[in-house]
Amino acid sequence: MIEIITDSTSDITLQEAKKYGITVVPLTVHFGDEEFLDGVTITPHEFYEKLIECEQLPKTSQATPFAYAEAYQKAYDEGKDILVITISSKLSGCYQSAVNASSEFDSHISIIDSENAAIAEKALVLKAIELRDKGCSLEELTAKLEEAKKHLHLLALLNTLEYLKKGGRISAAAALAGSIIGIKPVITIKDGVIEVVGKARGSKTGNNMLSKFINESGQINFNEPLCLGYTGNDPHPLNKYIEDSKELYNGYNKDFDITVIGGAIGTHAGPGCIAIAYFDKLD
Repeated sequence: MIEIITDSTSDITLQEAKKYGITVVPLTVHFGDEEFLDGVTITPHEFYEKLIECEQLPKTSQATPFAYAEAYQKAYDEGKDILVITISSKLSGCYQSAVNASSEFDSHISIIDSENAAIAEKALVLKAIELRDKGCSLEELTAKLEEAKKHLHLLALLNTLEYLKKGGRISAAAALAGSIIGIKPVITIKDGVIEVVGKARGSKTGNNMLSKFINESGQINFNEPLCLGYTGNDPHPLNKYIEDSKELYNGYNKDFDITVIGGAIGTHAGPGCIAIAYFDKLD
C-alpha cells in the first residue's frame, strides 16, 4: 500500500482527498494577525471575500516539517510506503519541510519536487493516483512521475502581476510586463520558476494566446490528467475561455476537472486568473 501526500497548493479539496484516499498537508494563510489553514479553516470563497475587504495583502507560509511528520506517522503506523508530491522547491519551502520530516522515519519515503504549482501539481497527483491504483510499486511510481513531470505544463492568464510582485515571486522588472492597463500577462512555470511568456490585450486575445502556447508546447495529451482552474468567486472568465477554445478541446469526451484555486496560490495570483494544466503529446 502507498500513501500519497501533497500540499494544499495543489488545491485538492478535503472531499477529493477522501475520495482518492490521499492526504493534503495545508499551508497557512495570514491576514494580519489572523491565521488560517488553507482549504481547512478557510475555503476559497471565504478567502476571496476577505481579500476584497482587507487593507493589507495576505501572506502565506509553507507547510511545516511537523505537519508532514504527522502525516508520515499515520501512514507509517498503517504499514504504508509514502509518496510525497510538493509545489516547486523554488517557489516554496514545502519540499524542504517534507525532506526534513522524513529523517525521523526508516520506512520507504519518496519525495518528488513537482517543479510546478497549483493545478499542475494537482495533475501530477492525479497521475500518481492512477499509477498507484494500477499497482505500481513506490520505485515504479517515482520513476514514472519523474518522467511524466517533464511533459507537464501550466499556463495562466492573470489580471495583473502586482500580487506576484508583492509576494516576491517575480521581480519588479518582470512585473512591468503586465503593468499597462488592459494588458493581461500570460505566465508559465519553467524549471520550477514563474516566467512571463506573453502579454495580451483583453481576454479574447489572452485566450487565443493560451491556445497558441498549448499547440507550440506539444498539444494536450487527452489520455492524461487535464485540469482547469480560476481564482476569485466568478467562474465567468474560465467559462468564456472554454467557450472560446472549443476547437482546442475537440475530441475530449470527459467532464473538465475544474478547480477554484484557493488561498495559498490566490494570494500570489490575485482574483480573475484562469489556468490550465496538461501533459503534452511529446515522446
